[in-house]
Amino acid sequence: MSDISDFSELPMQAEGLFCKLDQLGIAHETVTHPPIFTVEEAKSVRDLLRGAHTKNLFLRNKKGAMWLVTLMEDKRVDLKRLSALLNAGKLSFGSPERLFSNLGVRPGSVTPFSVINDTDHNVTLILDRDLMEFETLNFHPLRNDQTTNIAATDLLVFARAVSHMPTILEIPQRTET
Repeated sequence: MSDISDFSELPMQAEGLFCKLDQLGIAHETVTHPPIFTVEEAKSVRDLLRGAHTKNLFLRNKKGAMWLVTLMEDKRVDLKRLSALLNAGKLSFGSPERLFSNLGVRPGSVTPFSVINDTDHNVTLILDRDLMEFETLNFHPLRNDQTTNIAATDLLVFARAVSHMPTILEIPQRTET
């Protein structure tokens, strides 16, 4: 795999995503910032856009089934309980190679927008119910040096348009002991 900051090899680039959003009549606002790889780094640009800030987990099980889970940036997921909820068996994080081959993005750029690249429908999109209570949401537009804000309802319009109607679940939160 090439340099992580080289976005030219992505199956779809941000400009193509923006064209799709425009075709669907989805209002969007994008800001450019230094590359962000973690939730902690993302806090430095939080004030640039209103709405909920998110994190995305690319998960798989031993049988090769895959899920993209999008949730609030500060929510700590209980993977064992999520696994039971999904009837998935043991969940683990998907490799960078699997991420790129299925969603066309690299680590640090994972986003629900990436289901546009999953033309084989290998990945199930899961959205946290808490997240969907916000008016607007923020995601990377297939690259981690930009953040795009859209309405939560428009995320559903987008997902439906690319044949990835999400499952909305109450994602189980890990409790500290």
